[in-house]
Amino acid sequence: MRATGNYRARADVGIAVLQNFYNSSTGLWDTTGWWNGANALVTTIDHAVRTNTKIYLGNISNTFDKHKQSNFLNNFYDDEGWWALAWIKAYDLTGESRYLDMAKIIFNDMKGGWDSTCGGGIWWNKERKYKNAITNELFLSIAAQLHLRTPDDSASKSYLDWAQKEWNWFKNSGMINAQNLINDGLTQDCQNNGDVTWTYNQGVILGGLVDLYKSTNDSSKLTQAQAIADAAIGTLAPNGILREPCEPNCGGDGPQFKGIFIRNLYYLYQTTNKQTYADFITLNADSIWLHNRNPANQLGLSWAGAFDSADAARQSSAMDAINAAISFSTTGTTYQAENVTLHSLSTETIYNGYHGTGYLAGWTRDGQWVDFQVNVESGGMYDLVLRYAAAGGNASRYIYVNGNGVVNNQLFPGTDSWSSWNTVTVYAVPLNAGSNTVSVIFNSSLGSSNWLNLDEMTVQ
Repeated sequence: MRATGNYRARADVGIAVLQNFYNSSTGLWDTTGWWNGANALVTTIDHAVRTNTKIYLGNISNTFDKHKQSNFLNNFYDDEGWWALAWIKAYDLTGESRYLDMAKIIFNDMKGGWDSTCGGGIWWNKERKYKNAITNELFLSIAAQLHLRTPDDSASKSYLDWAQKEWNWFKNSGMINAQNLINDGLTQDCQNNGDVTWTYNQGVILGGLVDLYKSTNDSSKLTQAQAIADAAIGTLAPNGILREPCEPNCGGDGPQFKGIFIRNLYYLYQTTNKQTYADFITLNADSIWLHNRNPANQLGLSWAGAFDSADAARQSSAMDAINAAISFSTTGTTYQAENVTLHSLSTETIYNGYHGTGYLAGWTRDGQWVDFQVNVESGGMYDLVLRYAAAGGNASRYIYVNGNGVVNNQLFPGTDSWSSWNTVTVYAVPLNAGSNTVSVIFNSSLGSSNWLNLDEMTVQ
């Protein structure tokens, strides 16, 4: 059974955890590497775009200012490519030309990696020892994106010219195998090396092909992108949950890969509206939240579970899936407190006219509880969002569903006043198709304490 719910709420929680790793002194995310930092920045920007929030915009400018003197260049063309994509995203969000200018500086450096070895393509690093898939996919994607953001870009050696040149080389390089999956790179004699089909190699190419399609209106680019996406979903996702070939031991790089695939798959979905992709994204986002999350809302490596450990690469990668699912959020059904079954409780007239006409007041004794009668079309896992006030300090209650205890001591953090309302979410509650009873109970033996006003419950 799948959960569906308010992915926006989950994304807000998960992005806050990611920013706990952010080090304002270095402008990077502790616990992970240089190129991973570019991807964590992309995750942060995607959240801002999808939620229309500006809370973490300072991290974008701070990271830029801390490292702009180097132009984000180093010995590895793929590292440079990740930063170019990040700054294009930053430009799209903020409109600040300095970010787009930086992406162009990086791309100009990457062009120096192109030569005639193996008929073309750029090298992985500046020692020119390996031509691989990810570096050339990044080069394609950056070129296509810069073309779309550069007016009158159509001449020889334009960004569009580079994008088409790269794709023509890549599709004939042999790195796309007979299963429509992309292996890691080429041998010294320019053959597909048969190396691992990493998920991010199946991902970055999707974004590049979508942007090349937008640049040329050539539908064959979308056909190729869908062939790769379908092959990855069918081959790299046992039971529908994306799994990196290196799991459970993926070092420092591997934990970043799956999120890169998902965010590019979502970009492909936005162009094709293929329901298979939407279902895959939400299935993975649900599995992450239900099976791969610790009590601190940190997200681990294995999206099928169980949680292993926390770092910024794991968090940002998993957050890419949850960010992608935001547009599929369900608003849920709201049940007002004045329309429920009360046990030794009463409602009071609501003061601020928020929703309904009343709220549950008081209740600090054993034997006091409320039953919400909840109806859902299909059985599965649902989130319960409870709107409350607790001006007397932290309160807690026992949550009981269809005769089974769900949370022994659900915390309701104190609010500033009785007219200051907040919400708590009880995640992944099993509900049956049809009628269900959700009870919120004062039980001192299970830790219930303090006064609590309860206004409504939304089932998502």
